[in-house]
Amino acid sequence: MSIHDVTPAHERRIQRALALLAEFEVERFALLVVPDWHGSWPLGRFEAFASAVRACGAGGAEVLLHGFRHDEAGSSRTVLQHVRTWGRTAREAEFLGLLPDEADRRIAEGCATLRSAGLEPTGFVPPAWFHGRGLGTVLRAHGFTVTEDAWSVIDLVRHRHIRAPAVQWSARKPWRAAAGVAIAAARLPLERWRRVLRFVIHPADVEHPAVADSVRWSLEALLRDRKPTSYADVAAA
Repeated sequence: MSIHDVTPAHERRIQRALALLAEFEVERFALLVVPDWHGSWPLGRFEAFASAVRACGAGGAEVLLHGFRHDEAGSSRTVLQHVRTWGRTAREAEFLGLLPDEADRRIAEGCATLRSAGLEPTGFVPPAWFHGRGLGTVLRAHGFTVTEDAWSVIDLVRHRHIRAPAVQWSARKPWRAAAGVAIAAARLPLERWRRVLRFVIHPADVEHPAVADSVRWSLEALLRDRKPTSYADVAAA
């Protein structure tokens, strides 16, 4: 269970998402923190927000590094990359076109930013789940043991992919919101048999009425017979 795009830029929405999890007494979840959202929201300038994230960590939440700035500013895509990302992200796949050296630099800077705010990341998730070659090697060099892609949690120590589909929504456009609600309603019964199922909340989800209702209904349904766990526990199992 995770909240993506955790940044002071979305503070009000993040608070609403946290309130929803608290309402259902969910204490084990992941916060995917972006150190400098779109290059304009450096975490170090927002101590109150960082303090709130630290409080979540003290209460049992995991903190994962989620890119550095999240967007693709200054990057270009190849034709193949445009095909891969079509319909899945509006130029928010920061690590898609990065070479290993640049990926390494941004991860190092992101880790330093989080640690200076009193946050210790336990894993890394590339924005939009897209990345270039060599990311696993870079992550291991930084001591990370877990990451994920669109379909799996990845144990970097044992070099294995743990199948874990993600229940998620998109409130970016009306048609996407409607499709996400319909897909979640149809997919949840089909995926419930899986040992690991990821539940993903994006900040905009909590403000779109239909999506917010779907998130709430799906969360309630899953918690009837499942318990939230951590990335670390999934990778270690």
